[in-house]
Amino acid sequence: MSILLSGDFHANANHELPLITQETLVKKYGQDQYDTIKYHIILGDGGFLWPGAEENERINYQTLSQRPFPILCVMGNHDPVLGRPDLPEIDLGIGEKVIMVNKENPFVAYLKRGKVYTIENSTFLVLGGALSIDKEFRKPNKSWWKQEYWSEEEKTNLFYMLEKNSNFDYVLSHTGPSRINVTMSPFRRLGIMPAFFDEVAALNEQIDGKITCKQWFCGHWHKDKYFQDPNLQRGYQYLYRTTALLRGDEIGVL
Repeated sequence: MSILLSGDFHANANHELPLITQETLVKKYGQDQYDTIKYHIILGDGGFLWPGAEENERINYQTLSQRPFPILCVMGNHDPVLGRPDLPEIDLGIGEKVIMVNKENPFVAYLKRGKVYTIENSTFLVLGGALSIDKEFRKPNKSWWKQEYWSEEEKTNLFYMLEKNSNFDYVLSHTGPSRINVTMSPFRRLGIMPAFFDEVAALNEQIDGKITCKQWFCGHWHKDKYFQDPNLQRGYQYLYRTTALLRGDEIGVL
């Protein structure tokens, strides 16, 4: 079996839905590979349960439900689930509970930050969140959810866990570690460093120095790029308009 990974979905606000439809995936991977997909993981900003967009969500889910596999989302910075403590947590038998946003089959759920999941015999350290630089353009009463940043309790629990277990197959996050993110920034090409500081990326940088893994997957930057760190001997795959198919130790990116 295999796991499909993709970047930000934004509830199809930027027309991302055609990238992950059954028709597109079968065309890219072939029917045989498509039939092996067990889960689809969105690397943050799934955008499900967006307030006032219920009709759009119904249409999105109608298309996504044509595929036989469920969706697991990483927490982004544009995810309304961050402001919904009322949502149920469900045990799927993958190591930790998930936050369910749509119980219909195939379901949609969010993975919890700072937790380790075992999916298709691989261990995943799940992170999440990022700086929302677009908040300043919104009215004060329309700001994003305060939970987009990790709480001190979440961070403490994570680092305590890493003291006992720091070896994972893969890392799933929304933004990447700071030093890798700078390779994505358009400011870098101009020789200008951005003025904003992303404490989530800085947290990811700390985590990156404490763990071992085969590869790190993230989204957020709306780019498709791969970076190989020769010192840590692992890659960092940013996804947006391409997808990756994880088949054991084999990773196919289109």
